[in-house]
Amino acid sequence: MAKNFPVTHQRGFSAVAVTTFIFLYAPLAVALVLAFNAGTSAAKWEGFSLRWFQSAANNQQVIAASILSLKLAAISAVLATAVATFAALAMTRGPKFRGWTVTYGIISVPLMVPEIVTAVALLVVSATFRGWTGYTGLAYLIVAHTAFCVPFAYLPIRARLQTMDISLERAAGDLYASPWNAFRFVTMPLLFPGVLAGFILAFVTSLDDVVITEFVKTAGQDTLPTYMLGQVRRTITPEVNAIAAAFFVISLALVICIYAVNQRTKIN
Repeated sequence: MAKNFPVTHQRGFSAVAVTTFIFLYAPLAVALVLAFNAGTSAAKWEGFSLRWFQSAANNQQVIAASILSLKLAAISAVLATAVATFAALAMTRGPKFRGWTVTYGIISVPLMVPEIVTAVALLVVSATFRGWTGYTGLAYLIVAHTAFCVPFAYLPIRARLQTMDISLERAAGDLYASPWNAFRFVTMPLLFPGVLAGFILAFVTSLDDVVITEFVKTAGQDTLPTYMLGQVRRTITPEVNAIAAAFFVISLALVICIYAVNQRTKIN
């Protein structure tokens, strides 16, 4: 009698998974360890110290770039999440229309197109408006980051909507709830984990973006990633590793936040 094929247990899968994790996280682990290096070399361990974290905290350029990065990421993530939420609602709760599949493809295109192409396109648009208006403020970066982050926010929101039980929203309508009240008290609470995931994904994407920022920004608009890129071009010190470690902690905190919200939603 033939034995059942063990789909979940295959020889070699564990080794492949471990190797993948090593390739992904070994460079990150090295950078984090060297952030605590006492010496000036970014590649040679010379003892434990927090001097480079203190150096980064006292560097006014780092502080200014960090504030700009957080402001830009927060505003862009809010706008991108709002646009993505309405788009996902229209695509999953609205009636099918001619070109529905094409519309979904258009929303997903920025994820597949090389970022440099998107950056050049946004540069052309921003340069055109600069020529027309003479305005050189932060709005161009906000619009550019928002446009780039919309697909990243859209995917988890749409995925959440597709797994939600639509009968609950229909039941709210049967109980004479207005469309707004049904959305406010039924759809949105159930959709919130997806919206939060989309917001955090858009926030992180904007926070660490380099290519689009380099193309669209004007003088005096250095974000933290572009500042780090400029420092690496000159000389590499453990201060860059310390900044990268701070980025990692922020990203890890956001991931933990998403996990906690999703777990709480499942329990409730």
